[in-house]
Amino acid sequence: MRFPHIKSWSLVKGWLGAVGLGLCAGANADYSQHPLAAEFVNEMVQQHGFTAAEINQWLSKAEKRQPILDAIARPAEKSKTWKEYRPIFIIPVRITNGVAFWNENRAALARAEKEFGVPAEIIVAIIGVETNYGKNTGSWYVIDALTTLAFDYPPRAPFFRSELVNYFILTREQKHNPLEFKGSYAGAMGYGQFMPSSYRNFAVDFNGDGFTDIWNNTTDAIGSVANYFKKHGWQTGKPVVAPAKLTKAREQVSAHASFNKVEQPVLTLGDWKKLGVAPIVKIAARTPAITVEFEGVNGLEYWFGLQNFYTITRYNRSPMYAMAVYDLSQDIKAAMKQSGKK
Repeated sequence: MRFPHIKSWSLVKGWLGAVGLGLCAGANADYSQHPLAAEFVNEMVQQHGFTAAEINQWLSKAEKRQPILDAIARPAEKSKTWKEYRPIFIIPVRITNGVAFWNENRAALARAEKEFGVPAEIIVAIIGVETNYGKNTGSWYVIDALTTLAFDYPPRAPFFRSELVNYFILTREQKHNPLEFKGSYAGAMGYGQFMPSSYRNFAVDFNGDGFTDIWNNTTDAIGSVANYFKKHGWQTGKPVVAPAKLTKAREQVSAHASFNKVEQPVLTLGDWKKLGVAPIVKIAARTPAITVEFEGVNGLEYWFGLQNFYTITRYNRSPMYAMAVYDLSQDIKAAMKQSGKK
């Protein structure tokens, strides 16, 4: 998931100075002594009402984690083809577990579908892809992950610095210790792997107990995922993708339009047809879409990604991720029907 950065270009300049001086924090270092810490602490005090003592105390407990820096440099979406990526998620056990999760949370899923307009199978599939239905929510302390990436990962330091700010704020809002929570190597949390800014903007207390618990409460996790999708433009009752074919040479099409460009759909299917990409199924020519090209087991395959496909990419910008979520959702839905419990 991607969220707005805090605009602090002085951070980047600070990075260059810190690297040049060889002052970046080492493993088990005291992050309160990092060259960039003073600016961060000042921001938390001046803009967000924390005390310098409490921020410094928390930073002193955070540890640099080299495996996190190694992992973020090789995301699967960038290193694998579709034929390699799809089998990671579309496997029998994940479908079976999805059916079990649906059955165990039928009431919450039905209420979320009714209130937010997002199909139960999409909610289940997101949680299935993200954490295998809560079985793998991450073992890193969130403060370690975010501090490591905010202070020692220059390529995306502004983003993770922003998330660290949001993390401290959300733990204050929820009255919890920031040293307490665990998540992924990128600092994503709970069943649905929400980044801190996502938690603050979209997570909901769906069971009404006063704490938005996406870590241990499936009802809150389900409502939060559904709300996230609704707020990012999910169109109730509309399709996600449509299979496509090329009617012109690939080179002719790519000369005028880009495949796999994740953006708000603007060109319509009618526009794409003129460019040389046509739907295989019947669908209105005025429907906005992007085109995606995957290297599948049988060669290149083409799809139209509609608005709901784009909404899934608001969770993760990879077209392969969005297609994996969709494929898994359809397999889970079919398995539910076959079991006679849908």
